[in-house]
Amino acid sequence: MTLKKLTTVLDTLESHIQNQDTSNTKISKENVAWHIDHSLKVINNVSTALKTSDPNTYSNNFSLLGKVFFTLGFFPRGKAKAPKHVKPPEIILKKDLIAQINEAKANIGTISSLDKNAHFKHPIFGNVNTKRVPRFLIIHTTHHLKIINDILK
Repeated sequence: MTLKKLTTVLDTLESHIQNQDTSNTKISKENVAWHIDHSLKVINNVSTALKTSDPNTYSNNFSLLGKVFFTLGFFPRGKAKAPKHVKPPEIILKKDLIAQINEAKANIGTISSLDKNAHFKHPIFGNVNTKRVPRFLIIHTTHHLKIINDILK
């Protein structure tokens, strides 16, 4: 069910590519394309990290803050900065967004086949394993979709 919801969230993200140049500085200093690109970079980077992680090195050090946000189902706005490797470039092209969408769709399809202890290290939440990844990606992408929706209002 969670992977189906993640696919739905990704489809919604894709539907906003047509609005990529829209901005509203009262809501976000970044435009819609930035939020789409960032969300896709997170999905694709997390997927790559899962695939290349060593399940034998996994330790359950998921933080209290992670547990709180996962229970609440949202991340607060303006509290975290995107790490450099998931920051969008200065110029975001539509073709690049479409390529990343296609990559994300393929990546989402592989998550369920990964070892339960495949993981990535989140700078605040600690190790996030395969079981928690879909929820993380849904919460993160939905966070940016809410910002996109507010930009478009």
